[in-house]
Amino acid sequence: MTDRPSPPSASSLPILGWLGGWPISILSLLLGLAALFVFRRGLPHVAWIVGYLLLLWLLFVLITELRAPLHERGQGLVATVADYSIQTLYHNLLLFVLPAYYAAATLDSPNVIFPAMVAAGAVLTAIDPLYRRLVQPRPWLNHALLGFSMFAALNVALPLVRVRPFIALESSAVLSALALAPAFRRGAGGWLRAHAHALGAALIGVALVWVVGRFVVPPAPLFLARAVLARDVVQMRPVDAVESAVIPAATVTEWNAMTAYTAVYAPAGIRQPIRHVWWRDHEQVAYVDLPTPVRGGRLQGFRTYSTYTDLKPPVAGRYRVDVVTASGQLIGRLRFTVTP
Repeated sequence: MTDRPSPPSASSLPILGWLGGWPISILSLLLGLAALFVFRRGLPHVAWIVGYLLLLWLLFVLITELRAPLHERGQGLVATVADYSIQTLYHNLLLFVLPAYYAAATLDSPNVIFPAMVAAGAVLTAIDPLYRRLVQPRPWLNHALLGFSMFAALNVALPLVRVRPFIALESSAVLSALALAPAFRRGAGGWLRAHAHALGAALIGVALVWVVGRFVVPPAPLFLARAVLARDVVQMRPVDAVESAVIPAATVTEWNAMTAYTAVYAPAGIRQPIRHVWWRDHEQVAYVDLPTPVRGGRLQGFRTYSTYTDLKPPVAGRYRVDVVTASGQLIGRLRFTVTP
């Protein structure tokens, strides 16, 4: 029995070993920053996201199927180049959608967790030595990173083609799980079992999104463009708006009501029912389903408001108004304090 040649490694190829360190990390970071610059000029174009996703998935499928034959033929360098390409696609894709999640997140709520995870993934894929040490030796982690990247990108892309955020959230979970079928095939022993495993993962993903995801994942690309407390709203303009976060109780008593004026940005074509949930000292005091759903396309945001009139003394306290979708995803929050 003859020994098969071992695949070339980064350490046996000096040039590749040098490129596999910080230079490739810096290049990947620069490419990601270029993608971020394009995003900051406006909403990400859905074709860009779909293009990244298709290229990432196709490379993933090819390298999953061809890795072993390539190594057997002594062509491990091809697999290594493909791995670097996949890593760069991960990085650019996560960095591309990160601003959308950051804008949609509320920093004092649980939905800041997901943008933090996207940022962590972008950093991990930018630092090549760290990626090689943590991800490449662990196929399960590489598959999890693929599923996470696809989920994060689809959840931004689908609303851009007029899918409501919560439906986009559920659909992203299903599609990203089904995309992992090639990864399941090697352990399952065949495509039928692989697709069955992927379908099971999709069902688990749907359940997790319903139980946890709608509270942890912000409804990107929706975000709160403006939120202000006012005495009233006339012709969709706040009257006697309070620009500070503190208002005297005497003023509120004189008004005999408090009005939360909010402007929610959404992409063109989106129709999203929302509600205002009023809280005082961590106790819910009002729950208002707004009669008109948010309609996307206005750069300054779709203007809405609700009025709280049940001002039982003492009115002093710490208030907040949560702006949430009909499914419970937090879009943003207005905070203010009524002083004695």
